[in-house]
Amino acid sequence: QAQLVESGGGLVQPGGSLRLSCAGSGFTFSSYALNWYRQAPGQGREFIAAITSAGDNTIYADSVKGRFTISLLINKRTTTLQMNSLKPEDTAVYYCNVLYNGDYYWGQGTQVTVSS
Repeated sequence: QAQLVESGGGLVQPGGSLRLSCAGSGFTFSSYALNWYRQAPGQGREFIAAITSAGDNTIYADSVKGRFTISLLINKRTTTLQMNSLKPEDTAVYYCNVLYNGDYYWGQGTQVTVSS
């Protein structure tokens, strides 16, 4: 069974940066695309970014394009999300997920709060 664990969230001022990590286990990490989503209070889960299994192609939501960067550290079984120029509207719980054997697996999420 796939397991994902996010880390790196916290409180940051507008314009600041954070780097989130997501460690995977229970599946062949180099064989699956990985995704980041977020969920703000009272809202649905929003797609943020995705990266292919080889790390050679990425896609971003318009809301974060140019500010966020998704990366893959295959030897560490980790995907990272570098978040720059953070805005208050980026406040949310951030999740990574993977589609493995026909099911979506999610981590527990990490809270990011952007506030002065």
